[in-house]
Amino acid sequence: MTIDAARGTPPGTVTAPPPPPPSPPPPQEPVRLLTPDGRRVEHPDYDAVFTAREVRSLYRDLVIVRRLDEEALALARQGELAVWPSLRGQEAAQVGSARALQPGDMAFPSYREHGVAWCRGVDPVRELGSFRGINHAGWDPREHNLHLPTIVIGSQVLHATGYAMGVQRDGAEDAVIAYFGDGATSEGDVNEAFAWAAVQNAPIVFFCQNNQWAISEPTERQSRVPLHRRADGFGFPGVRVDGNDVLACLAVTARALDNARSGQGPTLVEAFTYRMGAHTTTDDPGRYRPRAETEAWLLKDPVERVRTYLLACGAADEAFLAEVEAEAERIGADLRTRCRELPDPDLDELWDNVYAAEHPLVEDERAAFAAYLASFEDTPR
Repeated sequence: MTIDAARGTPPGTVTAPPPPPPSPPPPQEPVRLLTPDGRRVEHPDYDAVFTAREVRSLYRDLVIVRRLDEEALALARQGELAVWPSLRGQEAAQVGSARALQPGDMAFPSYREHGVAWCRGVDPVRELGSFRGINHAGWDPREHNLHLPTIVIGSQVLHATGYAMGVQRDGAEDAVIAYFGDGATSEGDVNEAFAWAAVQNAPIVFFCQNNQWAISEPTERQSRVPLHRRADGFGFPGVRVDGNDVLACLAVTARALDNARSGQGPTLVEAFTYRMGAHTTTDDPGRYRPRAETEAWLLKDPVERVRTYLLACGAADEAFLAEVEAEAERIGADLRTRCRELPDPDLDELWDNVYAAEHPLVEDERAAFAAYLASFEDTPR
């Protein structure tokens, strides 16, 4: 009898299909303090208290961040920006988590954390510079304790972990937060970061915005288990929060950051949310995402639920809401004007900041590029 070496069975043998995989463990019920219809609820593990003034401030953040995103999206559609990754639908996850940060904490974003940049005091037009193609980076990370946007998927999570280990060794009482999406959890850098943070007990919060689509791949093609359960295998806690609930996102992130500062190590926060728009302006989500799914998430809008809550509990009136809208419009219009007025860069700036000090190879390339440009000066036109 001959054996098929590749399969280990006699030729022609009909084998049974492999058994189906076991059902994955169910996800945690997400931590929620504000329901989709705007009702304030309690959670046994998070007895957070918010004043009316605090909630009004969070609402202002949400409205302005959405308006800035809309303006940038329009600028990209009109050719003023090369591309734009919209955050619509994820405002609460970003504003809530960013407002939990202390001034000394350091944040490492991916490329969609426009709301985090707003909360860390970055001038929005500085962020648009890189998307307009006039600079490599819009701000000094040390000025705002916010590192620069990272296009390479997941790499910032490993960088953040190394930074957190440095904070730990310096004896500082600060924490670090790393932002990434659900698709990044499949990257080696992210899993290496989890391993390092766990064994080093690093003071870091891994904040995953699970918007359920890694471009056109749904989360179920990324992981057999709910993403917050990934933390179990590395030996640190994971928690799922309603990513469209700004109050819950703030409370959960604040607790995780406090734990990091007090020496309790890392936490993985999975903010379960939804990307309402396209992955970027080069994407068409209508080709892979069912419309009914998007329409269902419209009813969970993070901005509308805070608005409803403020009106229902008497913490704000229509005049306040109108004032916030008017302010957001002014900021959006100002962003458009200043973005279009940004000067074209000097091409020689391409060579700046490659290294901290001068490097002979860079200087040779700078000189060669300058000579190349100079060769066109006397060319008849």
